[in-house]
Amino acid sequence: MALLAASRRGMGVIDKLRQVNAGLIVLIAIVSSIGFVTLYSAAGGSWDPWASRQMIRFGVGILLMLAVAVIEQRFWFRIAYALYFGAFVLLVAVDVAGAIGMGAQRWLDVGGIIQIQPSELMKIALILTLARYFHGLTIEQIGNPLYLLWPTFLVMAPAGLVAKQPDLGSAILLVLMGAVVFFLAGVRVWKFLVIGGCAGAVVPIAWKFLRDYQKQRVLTFLNPESDPLGSGYHIIQSKIALGSGGIWGKGFMQGTQSHLQFLPERQTDFIFTMLSEEWGFVGGLTLIGLYTLILLYGISISLRSRSQFGRLTGMGVIAAFYIYASINMAMVMGVLPVVGEPLPLVSYGGTSMMSLLIAFGLLINVYVHRDQFIGRWGSGADA
Repeated sequence: MALLAASRRGMGVIDKLRQVNAGLIVLIAIVSSIGFVTLYSAAGGSWDPWASRQMIRFGVGILLMLAVAVIEQRFWFRIAYALYFGAFVLLVAVDVAGAIGMGAQRWLDVGGIIQIQPSELMKIALILTLARYFHGLTIEQIGNPLYLLWPTFLVMAPAGLVAKQPDLGSAILLVLMGAVVFFLAGVRVWKFLVIGGCAGAVVPIAWKFLRDYQKQRVLTFLNPESDPLGSGYHIIQSKIALGSGGIWGKGFMQGTQSHLQFLPERQTDFIFTMLSEEWGFVGGLTLIGLYTLILLYGISISLRSRSQFGRLTGMGVIAAFYIYASINMAMVMGVLPVVGEPLPLVSYGGTSMMSLLIAFGLLINVYVHRDQFIGRWGSGADA
């Protein structure tokens, strides 16, 4: 094992590219291709404006993914806090001078051409930072609540900024993602139960601080038929489209709810609904199956890592991916309130696609450097 690890440390870029997990990349490409085809249909049989742009972003993102995969894992360990600080500064900048879209201030304009959503970048930085922090702790230290104060702050600080944009859905997802890394690091379940109980106790107080549209989303979730032409319109149309697809669907580009403009945001938040209307229950189940295969690949890769940092990074990436996919699908089915989160690799969106592929690059990096040992402070051996 030591000789194998040493040989991998001495690998060149070409040798590392040969170590890349081809099966995972094929699965990512298949899911993304489903997105391209669905965006083509959403545009009425045209590659413009959505599918062609998404394909270009995917091509660039794959190159970035491979670049991230071959960089030494210790490099990501050492710059984790710097990445977190950079993403945090961008979140602050959004609050000061961010672009407003769909009622929220979530984007930064770069040169008037490119828009960046810092909350997407924070997801990657947060996983790396938490993985680095817990990598340096012993089991006894993880069991001490005092050692959990700093990582809790690392999660709650950006979540608070994102909630202020306002983007409560993404803020909650950041917290959930952080909680997953906490759990994987070895934090006891009873601590989550205590925090959950405390959170439940302050819900009546927190309700008073929600914006009107956020309250309306919760009320609409509980009873969408109370305002079928207003706040309940989106989810009602989504359920109609899902149900009308049946087992096999209406056929490619034959979805009535989507092509007759009844289904809102069919290229982003509600793209799973459009896919299911055209390809039915079988099409939706196929996509879920592909997501599950990616999940299993990610778990397998993470568990093979020799370092705690690698295991937590890989599991954090794959857990975040599956959480976001599950929440989007549950949202369009009416199981959860509408939170405005895209469907990974399928929904149209530049920052979400690029950040996700970079995150997968980190997962593949864990596989390529699976035998590399990282000491407590990032060296090859403990100091």
